[in-house]
Amino acid sequence: MEQQRAAIGIDVGGTGIKGAAIDPATGEKLTSRHKVLTPAGGHPDGIAREVGAMVAAIREELAGLGCDAVDRAPVGVTLPGVIRDGVMRSAANVDPSWIGTDARALLSAAVGAPCTVVNDADAAGIAETAFGEVRGLPGVTLVLTFGTGIGSALISDGALVPNFELGHLELDGHVPVERHASAKVIEREGISLAEWADRAARYLRHLEQVLNPDRFVLGGSISKASDQYLPFPGVTAPVAPASFRNNAGIIGAARLAAQA
Repeated sequence: MEQQRAAIGIDVGGTGIKGAAIDPATGEKLTSRHKVLTPAGGHPDGIAREVGAMVAAIREELAGLGCDAVDRAPVGVTLPGVIRDGVMRSAANVDPSWIGTDARALLSAAVGAPCTVVNDADAAGIAETAFGEVRGLPGVTLVLTFGTGIGSALISDGALVPNFELGHLELDGHVPVERHASAKVIEREGISLAEWADRAARYLRHLEQVLNPDRFVLGGSISKASDQYLPFPGVTAPVAPASFRNNAGIIGAARLAAQA
């Protein structure tokens, strides 16, 4: 395996941390998918420790596959918040102490190499634009990731508009709306998939009214069940599941790191 064809992507969420080595030219997964629970509280030091351990395990797996110089494989990490110049400016479903933290410096120290950091939904948008459902499509696409929260990535003619946090909108008195319509509410409130779909449809109808996108792409943990709830009633723009489902963040983070 050629070293330049391996990049490591780590996707940090409010519930779990997952990662793998990816071929950034194709999006193909080169190692197994590693996953651990996000440390209780989601504090920066705890997450950085788990990211460092996961990167070390992926490097070890790469070395076992015959990849040389694994310490030089680019590393990209997604985080659930707005990121500007490597610094977290908001924190969703992780500890508020992330706000103002130099995430790039913290995670680079944890993995022992320069680390690229990116908003989690933006990474999913990058993956879907490069290899997936949005590849080659003109116009405006909203990539929505439904998991512990709701992430959003806006793609305009193939270009990412970063930090487009639409899961934090107020809708029908719900502040933020992700507390009402994320995939996590199925477990937290004990509602059915059909009831969740009603909430998600209301959310998409609102986004369609405000932003008029050409299409929606749904990612995150709920996307693998899309055949059970699509199409959404009242949503006129096409809605499709993400090509990479819950792995889009890993792929996008790895690709971004390889391009840095």
